[in-house]
Amino acid sequence: MSANSLTIAAARDALRKGDLTATDLTLSCLTAMDAGDGLNAFVHKTPEIALEHARAADARIAAGDAPAMCGIPLGIKDLFCTKGVASQAASNILAGFKPEYESTVTAKLFGAGAVMLGKLNMDEFAMGSSNETSAYGPVVNPWKIDDRELTPGGSSGGSASAVAADLCLAATGTDTGGSIRQPAAFTGIVGIKPTYGRVSRWGIVAFASSLDQAGPMTKTVRDSAIMLGAMAGHDPMDSTSADIPVPDFEAALTGDIRGKKIGIPREYRMDGMPAEIEKLWTDGTAMLRDAGAEIVDISLPHTKYALPAYYVIAPAEASSNLARYDGVRYGHRAKLGPGDGITEMYEKTRAEGFGHEVQRRIMIGTYVLSAGFYDAYYNRARRVRALIKRDFETVFAEGIDAILTPATPSAAFGLGEMASADPIQMYLNDVFTVTVNLAGLPGISVPVGLDAQGLPLGLQLIGRPWAEADLLNHAYVLEKAAGFVAKPGKWW
Repeated sequence: MSANSLTIAAARDALRKGDLTATDLTLSCLTAMDAGDGLNAFVHKTPEIALEHARAADARIAAGDAPAMCGIPLGIKDLFCTKGVASQAASNILAGFKPEYESTVTAKLFGAGAVMLGKLNMDEFAMGSSNETSAYGPVVNPWKIDDRELTPGGSSGGSASAVAADLCLAATGTDTGGSIRQPAAFTGIVGIKPTYGRVSRWGIVAFASSLDQAGPMTKTVRDSAIMLGAMAGHDPMDSTSADIPVPDFEAALTGDIRGKKIGIPREYRMDGMPAEIEKLWTDGTAMLRDAGAEIVDISLPHTKYALPAYYVIAPAEASSNLARYDGVRYGHRAKLGPGDGITEMYEKTRAEGFGHEVQRRIMIGTYVLSAGFYDAYYNRARRVRALIKRDFETVFAEGIDAILTPATPSAAFGLGEMASADPIQMYLNDVFTVTVNLAGLPGISVPVGLDAQGLPLGLQLIGRPWAEADLLNHAYVLEKAAGFVAKPGKWW
């Protein structure tokens, strides 16, 4: 087994025993990254920084000062600001932008000794479900059937593809409506979206500020527990960051869920749901029941309004957040013609710098926030969001410990297959995930099986607020019961 195919937990143990050095581990990943260029996952490689981090990690390990993430090579989603390294959010409007500061998440990871291999591809400004809106071009899923190139999902598609292909041991992702969990399901890895406020958003390029949350994308549930522990914590730089202690998530992986109540929401059984997804859900339910959990049918009655509410709130917040990209302070500025003034400069810069999907969402957001439609759309969506949150509060108050649902409505689809379709068809990929963001809850996607074509399928567990430790333990039980060990065949 090559070093880059190790899990975080296995690499941590090998590093501490002296069976492996962080430098050797990093070199193995750098070699894999170069061999994996065909996946288009890494868009800014930083080998010099990686080796510098690795040598520092080796010194810490030798001195006996080795946090769990020390020496672990990571990919960083391009949405995270990294000091002195291009941070473009996969958009032409931020071309050439190199921050003079480090995001809180990356600062915490690097402070714990993690190694940065480079920046990872994504949908532009995190807007997309297929990683096809990126200024760098689409990411390719390492899983393949016949000659079709498949999407790794989005917006954290580069993160998912890189982890699944063993180009890195783990990666950072962000999740606004499912952008960690959906690509994790499409690529057969684990992805957790923590409770809103558990992980700092400072230094992460904003899409929808009340929905965005960073989290780890890893090969196993244990790895997610280890990495989340390093990422989480209160940050005074972020006013939405919660001042709540961070538990030892890894220690919570006892594998014992006897007596726990698992809710199965009837509203998630959508019309036309593929039989494979239905069977996967049934199988996952049986796995948790066999582990000693009590299965309870529950109702989340406002679920059917989640997608329309999300696609009002998220574009509204995006239109506000993206107003700052105007060509004045940083990034792309359009060339102006004779007689052009500041208005023309704004218009041309934004028309050239933003891709079509970002432009679409800015226009939707501006429309729903306009004076004539604010109450009809935005305020109504906010009220629906409150009802969705109340649905979850009600079932948790009745003793439900976690909720099991599908992660996605299908396995990965082909690149370009939805490009000419109605955008709403693409938005439907978030049907099982957006409720979690609207309610601010933690959710995790765990690979559980393969479809008839041999592509990975995942199930989602939704937890109580701030109960990531319990959620990870439920996911650990599901992971062990499913015994998912499939890997994509190397073709790239």
